[in-house]
Amino acid sequence: MDRTSENKIVLIVRKTRLDELIARFNTEAQARFYVEHLGADFSDYKREHEKYKASVQDAQRLLSHIGRLQTVDREFITNFIFGHTDTVVVLGQDGLVANVIKYLNGQSVVGVNPDPDRWEGVLLPFTVSDLPGIIPAVFSESRPVREVTMAKAELNNGQTLYGVNDLFIGPKSHTSAHYELQIDDRLETHSSSGIIVSTGLGSTGWFRSILAGATGIASRLSGKKLPGKLQDNFEWDANYLYFSVREPWPSKTSSAETTFGKITPKKPLKLISHMPEHGVIFSDGIENDFLEFNSGTLAMISVAEKKGHLVI
Repeated sequence: MDRTSENKIVLIVRKTRLDELIARFNTEAQARFYVEHLGADFSDYKREHEKYKASVQDAQRLLSHIGRLQTVDREFITNFIFGHTDTVVVLGQDGLVANVIKYLNGQSVVGVNPDPDRWEGVLLPFTVSDLPGIIPAVFSESRPVREVTMAKAELNNGQTLYGVNDLFIGPKSHTSAHYELQIDDRLETHSSSGIIVSTGLGSTGWFRSILAGATGIASRLSGKKLPGKLQDNFEWDANYLYFSVREPWPSKTSSAETTFGKITPKKPLKLISHMPEHGVIFSDGIENDFLEFNSGTLAMISVAEKKGHLVI
């Protein structure tokens, strides 16, 4: 096959909702019966599936003429070894882009929206038809790149986990998390629903909802409308993170004073688990990719030493 360069391109794809239904029910006909039996519109699943598969085929055709192409499904990302000079093209929703970035180390990421009529795509500035113009510019390093700060959880057993949007530290199920929290010279024992650590990229997501809820409660209890708009987002490359404790419970053995704060390179967040079992740390909403955080485990939450690189 004729191609214009020998540069490596890794195309990341995902399964559609219909793919997952067929995997569950064995055939498309059985999947259709299940969906329609519940009163849902199966045709929407079908349209989404066909549009995505067509986008994958178009992307593969275009990229194979530009460089050496390898297509990888998202389920294999955790074990895939990316080359240092690989250009990574992600075809999917924003969440897939975030999930890929945390496994990279300096590689450029091109976010491609497979269906602009369906997905808004904050991290997907390009369409498939843009690829012939974008990828050569990435190869020549003439395309602008936006840095993305990540969060890092490092345990005292050597395990690490990165977060592009956020980290969750807490119980696997809907129970209380018990842990010791230390930042600067403040040390507290907590009982809560867990801790959310947010990056600048994730500040328009979970972080925004946390602040909106806290503001609403404070306004109602005080009887005063808090002035101004919440400054709930910060820059993607900001060299700090924010942590927020969910539903802290003050008691004879637990405090609820240090419930929100900033994590910087010189001021990490230190956590020691007091949970005998079911304690976890996961990132970016991917619950099946987690670290166990049980009794005696020490977690250092910090600004990651590496950054993501999003092509814009």
